[in-house]
Amino acid sequence: MASDALAISGVAAAGKPWVATLHEWVTTVDHKRLGILYIAYALIFLVVGGIEATVMRIQLIRPHNDFVSPQVFNRMFTMHGTTMIFFVAMPVLFGFANYLVPLMIGARDMAFPRLNAFSFWLTAFGGFLLYFSFLGGSGLYGAGNAPDVGWWAYAPLTARAFSPGHSSDYWTVSVLVSGFGSIGTAINIIATVISMRCPGMRLGRMPLFPWLALVMSGLVLITLTPLSAAQIMLLVDRYLGGHFFDTQAGGSAAIWMHFFWIFGHPEVYVLIIPCFAFISEIVPVFSRKPIFGYPVMVGATITIGFVSMSVWAHHMFSIGMSSYSNAFFTITSMIVGIPTGIKIFNWLGTMWGGKLIFKTPMLFCIGFLFQFLIAGLTGIMLASAPFDWQLTGSYFVVAHFHYVIVGGILFALFAAFYYWYPKITGRMLNETLGKLHFWLFIIGFHLTFDFMHIPGLLGMPRRIYTYEPGRGWDVWNLIVTVGTFVQGIATLIFVANLIISYFKGDKAGNDPWDAWTLEWATTSPPAAYNFATVPTVASRRPLWDLKHPEDPDSLYE
Repeated sequence: MASDALAISGVAAAGKPWVATLHEWVTTVDHKRLGILYIAYALIFLVVGGIEATVMRIQLIRPHNDFVSPQVFNRMFTMHGTTMIFFVAMPVLFGFANYLVPLMIGARDMAFPRLNAFSFWLTAFGGFLLYFSFLGGSGLYGAGNAPDVGWWAYAPLTARAFSPGHSSDYWTVSVLVSGFGSIGTAINIIATVISMRCPGMRLGRMPLFPWLALVMSGLVLITLTPLSAAQIMLLVDRYLGGHFFDTQAGGSAAIWMHFFWIFGHPEVYVLIIPCFAFISEIVPVFSRKPIFGYPVMVGATITIGFVSMSVWAHHMFSIGMSSYSNAFFTITSMIVGIPTGIKIFNWLGTMWGGKLIFKTPMLFCIGFLFQFLIAGLTGIMLASAPFDWQLTGSYFVVAHFHYVIVGGILFALFAAFYYWYPKITGRMLNETLGKLHFWLFIIGFHLTFDFMHIPGLLGMPRRIYTYEPGRGWDVWNLIVTVGTFVQGIATLIFVANLIISYFKGDKAGNDPWDAWTLEWATTSPPAAYNFATVPTVASRRPLWDLKHPEDPDSLYE
């Protein structure tokens, strides 16, 4: 495999009118441009969702605060949760998968380019539709505007009697439409990984990122299907006289909970598995060692995929399920921690004895390892039904969940941004701003979510817009809110770094990290066709083989 077979020098395009450029981006079917659109879309909604979270924390900074009304508070936590899961986390992870999977497996595009574009625009339309509810949600009845039923939309809150107007319909249809987009993207990733790998790339030689993207996409197909079915059933209930979730007419509110959480908890693994992939690609490069235990890492991921589909009802311990159900979901919720723990040992084993390089991507990976361990431990605590009975519906659960989403997923995403930004743009992110971002964000994170556990243990319910003084929650809520502002400042530094570095950052070159996977073999940014000649590989680290022909990995695999 010769380096000149992989990439040829790009030719600078002549300046074009902005309308022509906009048309190219809107009509593109190039997986790289669509990946960038996904990522940019998610970053916009990250800022929006962060503002909504800040509004909630300002309201809770002291007892009897009246920064916003109870109605606005309900809308904020509904929109915040829906935005962060459906329109930040999933799109940004699909964006990285779109961009990187074909490059990593030596392909020139996704298997179905037009389906890829269609899936993105479905997702984008879903997000825009949700936020149009601020204008159109009041409908004919003048009741409310944005949805206020929580991101889980439990029955009977979504019934016409309790949610008049159309605000809940905007929530339902937006999630349904974006779900169809996610299913289309998942099908595309599966087809691409299975059928478009370059010569020599057996499944056992595939980088971990495509492997884990494959497992994630399979989970998306399985878990989004019942959620989409539940959305259709809810629309039937609201407009066609159905009674699926109407307990007074023989329906069951608990059925909605089952439909939602059979999506909702595997969704955590849909989001975290690509983040495992980020860590698995970045840690070896900055440890200067191959990943420790590659086959075990793949096996643990597949195990997580299977077991994660049998844990959903630990969210429902308090509704009165049978003792057999409680025991089953307690056991499965604890079992899923075993393959997850194996991964942590894989990463530590990779770092052990390596020549560690503490660049910004590696700092975020180390932060991820520590925080995801804590998140897993509190998850095991909540998997125990008697413990969960005491703390379900409290801020302890909110702290645990955000430890996973922010301390795990967001830290891994930041690592991915700092690592692959040079490949996407051809420019390096500023290292000083990156480390300032890291230290500010980790301080703000721990101020917020470490101390959020304490009011939960003291009995503070989640989803309340105010509280009485003298219950021991006052100081903790103040600290939590201060931490939110610190995270906000750190995020602004990150956004500024993205923008400034795009115009003024150091030139990255093709392979600034001396990495080993195929995306670093082509130009930065890659040409439309990715590779001048489709590469042939003989090991899991093809660029190591290219750079070290005297000691190729292919001799040992």
